Amino acid sequence: MIIGSGPGGYRAAEYAAHKGLSVTIIEEKHAGGTCLNCGCIPTKTLCRNAEMIDSMKEAATYGIHHEGFSINYASIKERKDSVVSQLRAGVETLMKAPGITFVQGRAVFKDSKTVVVNDEEYTADNIFIATGSYAKMLPIEGIQHPSVITSTELLDIKQVPKKLCIIGAGVIGMEMASVFNSFGSEVTVIEFLKECLPVLDSDIAKRLRQTISKRGVNFIMQSGVKRILHPEGEGAKSIVVYERKGKEEQVEADVVLVATGRGANVDGMGLENTGIEYSPKGIPVDDNMQTNVPGIYAIGDVNARCMLAHAATFQGIHAVNHILNITDNIRLDIMPSAIFTYPEAASVGLSEDQCKQQGIDYTCKKGYYRANGKALAMNETDGLLKLIADSEGKIIGCHAYGAHAADMIQEASALMCRETTVQQLAEMVHIHPTLGEILVDTAMTAV
Repeated sequence: MIIGSGPGGYRAAEYAAHKGLSVTIIEEKHAGGTCLNCGCIPTKTLCRNAEMIDSMKEAATYGIHHEGFSINYASIKERKDSVVSQLRAGVETLMKAPGITFVQGRAVFKDSKTVVVNDEEYTADNIFIATGSYAKMLPIEGIQHPSVITSTELLDIKQVPKKLCIIGAGVIGMEMASVFNSFGSEVTVIEFLKECLPVLDSDIAKRLRQTISKRGVNFIMQSGVKRILHPEGEGAKSIVVYERKGKEEQVEADVVLVATGRGANVDGMGLENTGIEYSPKGIPVDDNMQTNVPGIYAIGDVNARCMLAHAATFQGIHAVNHILNITDNIRLDIMPSAIFTYPEAASVGLSEDQCKQQGIDYTCKKGYYRANGKALAMNETDGLLKLIADSEGKIIGCHAYGAHAADMIQEASALMCRETTVQQLAEMVHIHPTLGEILVDTAMTAV
């Protein structure tokens, strides 16, 4: 039995059925979960629209001259909704495959082997909790106003806000800042920390922020939001009051996006009836994704190990393999991630900051987009890659920002899964001209 049909749930169901198991998968809302319906997929669809707008703005660079263009946000939203609907229908079809029973409704545990849905009881020897996460809201005055929203509501907004204030410069905050800046919003990002995107190498994060800042996004770092005011009257805007260096300042906004992280969905499903250890932070699991109660597993955002869709997918497959006593080579400790801003950024493994903090003997080499032929041809010369190796030359991390950074980091991730050294990477032939040459050329400077 699987509770939740996001990437962790539906892919585990598909894999388990393929391996001969009988699967019941329960979904309270829409098939596909947060990622497909109000997360990764709709966001990346908007990212593509923003990319097209930015390309139009730079058309003269390529010798293409036009009299101007207009942005029809209703059409943009319609396209986004169409993509989501198409993929959701695909998942729904997948859930009708032989061996899979799809149940619509809210699941509540009766005990460690029994779940109640729509007043019916379902039992299973093995149960996966794949209920995902929710957008956290800050406990500050004025946050319950209709103008203060999460990414879920922003993705369904009817028109582009003239002034958008984003609280939080993590992945969601940065992606939305980049997208709505391209759409024409006046964007301000307020972040409590010194730098954006703590998941990234700080050097990469700083350069990416500076690049996005040059495009017009206003970043207010090391500042804490104190309250949000909502004056009455026609045309009145919300006022976000924040403290920076001991002084209160403020910024006006038509819409305020709260992007301060996500929390595990653990409430309201009767976990207290199972004996499972859990907290608001999530459900602790072992390396097989099993909870302290044998036969109950937690995969994806709900276990709070790594809140990424692809992490959920492979955690689910690994858990199914554990049930079937299948040994696999899935490296959950090597988890690539990407941020689809413009330009995009991505990372895998240890950053230079983490190596310093952990006292690891390392080498770090940098590769620049401006020295790459394909990047010049694409007019995408703003970018940097950092390749990190341990004292024996084994690749232990790679961070980048720039065009198609995610593709290069994916290659580095695959190499890390096979314990590849920079010497071995330097000896791997890469196609010319490609952006991937940045990775191999950087390795060549390290040997």
